[in-house]
Amino acid sequence: MSEIAAKAPTKAAPKAPTRPRRRLIASRLVPYLLLQALIVIATILGLRLLQPNDPDDFALSGFSLRQDGVTLPVNLPHFTASRYSLDDPPIYTGSFTFRRGEAASGWSVYLPRFSNAVGVAVDGVVVLDSRRDANANRPDRNTPQIAAIPASLLREGANEITVRLFVWGPLKGFLDTVYVGPDAALRPAYETRTLLFVTLPVVFSAWQSILAVILAIMWLMRRREPVYGVLAAAMVLGVVQAYVPPPVPPAATSRLAAVLLASAPIESALVVMFGVLFFGWRWPRYGMLLFVPGLVVFVVGLIGGPPLPRILFLVLGIPTVGLCLVLMAWVTATAVVRRQDAASFTIGCAVTIVLVCWIQDMLTVLEIVSNDRIFVSRLSYSAMLVAIGAGLTWRFARALNQVDSFAGQLVTRVREAEERLKASFVREEERARAAALANERTRLMRDLHDGLGGQLVSIVALSERGHEGATITDAARAALKDLRLVIDSMDDIGGDLMLALGSWRERASAQLRPHDITLDWRVATPQGLPLHPELRPWHVIQIVRILDEAVTNAVKHAQAHRIAVTIETLDASEGPYGLISVTDDGQGFALAGHDEAGRTGQTARGLRNMRNRAARCGALLDLSSDASGTRVRLQLPQRFPDSDAAAG
Repeated sequence: MSEIAAKAPTKAAPKAPTRPRRRLIASRLVPYLLLQALIVIATILGLRLLQPNDPDDFALSGFSLRQDGVTLPVNLPHFTASRYSLDDPPIYTGSFTFRRGEAASGWSVYLPRFSNAVGVAVDGVVVLDSRRDANANRPDRNTPQIAAIPASLLREGANEITVRLFVWGPLKGFLDTVYVGPDAALRPAYETRTLLFVTLPVVFSAWQSILAVILAIMWLMRRREPVYGVLAAAMVLGVVQAYVPPPVPPAATSRLAAVLLASAPIESALVVMFGVLFFGWRWPRYGMLLFVPGLVVFVVGLIGGPPLPRILFLVLGIPTVGLCLVLMAWVTATAVVRRQDAASFTIGCAVTIVLVCWIQDMLTVLEIVSNDRIFVSRLSYSAMLVAIGAGLTWRFARALNQVDSFAGQLVTRVREAEERLKASFVREEERARAAALANERTRLMRDLHDGLGGQLVSIVALSERGHEGATITDAARAALKDLRLVIDSMDDIGGDLMLALGSWRERASAQLRPHDITLDWRVATPQGLPLHPELRPWHVIQIVRILDEAVTNAVKHAQAHRIAVTIETLDASEGPYGLISVTDDGQGFALAGHDEAGRTGQTARGLRNMRNRAARCGALLDLSSDASGTRVRLQLPQRFPDSDAAAG
């Protein structure tokens, strides 16, 4: 997949000097050519040595041939002079001797090779007609035939056997040696040839069809890499040739014959296109000329009669197949010189084997190798396609493994980055906490300076002016109260404001007791106030000082006898919020505007400070007063601000 694209040349490399470049090409090409020469020799030896042996003891070679009204003696194997002889087929007549006492089992007639079809009769009775077997009628299949001879037909002594050879071109008719004898002696040779020339091609074709499906799916998923689609199309054509039965004359199926004949050169052109794309080169426009012969055979087959497409296939199709094999060999040799990888070596060796087999078949067609009509190029071609498809699938799987490995590396790197991010977050959190503590310390210092510091200065001033008694004592108590407030606010209350209010309740009760003022404390809801994890000591100070100011006003100015504090949690559309109410039964006072209060007295300044403190911590302060008393209503925020809200 991406590996193919990655290996595609994207930028012209600077040209090397001519002489070193030639040496480099020669150093790579010569070993490759020597290897191909060894493969050629090994293939030729393999074709000679791996041919199945037939039982020569039962061979019948002496026949008389009647052809075109002429009878003459012939020896098998024999080629007929006719390329089309359906109406008056050549008739081979021979004889064999049957000894009933020597027959331990049934007898059979065995024909290892023939083209295109045969009809065998023993003593005038037909025992075999290969036209009924579609696979046996294709000369490129080398399909053997065997037929049992009924015992009732066999006569003691000489028996006559006749073989009608049906030929429908484009090759001359061929009949190999005929064997007649015990079935047990002939059957092993027949099964060996069946295994080589029937079973093995079916296995290759089945494998080829599976790879065609896999490659087609790969192409559908990766349209930008047409190499998979091209090879899948070539394999589909090969599968069609393998599984679609050829027409047997006189059946009027010339169109099917045209498709089958045209598929071989088109399939070969597709393989060349695959080779060019597979090695990362661009398919040239003139390369489409390779498909012309196959298309011509196809079109003529659709229009013309049965003999014409077969003749065109012989003239155009077979040379096109050979030309494609030569081009493929050149492409792979060039790839070996440029790439020096295992894929180009493997495909190059496979192409060499197929090319040798094709030359072998051509020698047979041209009757240069007259007694050995076995076509092996189709078998080797299917094996080559299967090898290429398997190699390509293996390469795709390896690319997927590389992708998985890369994904694993990415996951590891993401985890490492996540760990670093967590560590950075912890550091930033510590820094933020330290900054918050510093800000908190600053606020507390400011509160101490504004509250306790001012009171101590007042005590010093009173002492220097000669004041005595209650005045200095009250100032000292106020300073001590403020110091306790700051210290209490430093306690860790875990966001529970009720704990701080509990301490304030004790101080307020002690403050009101000398004045005979009753403090009614009521928690209206079970949870009291909501928890606020973001609550800071300076928030607590602001709230407690608002409550202190409300109680102080009730004591000093309202002459109240009873102060009620109510704590509750109310629900709103945005969520629950806390509410603290301070109510007294004093005489009340007249509320003035903010500016006017700032000008008229200490009470007004106290009210202004209460509003400012509420605003700083995000709370809302509502104050009302009349003759029945004063009511202070402090609505807490749903979330306290991190900084001074009044400061913006």
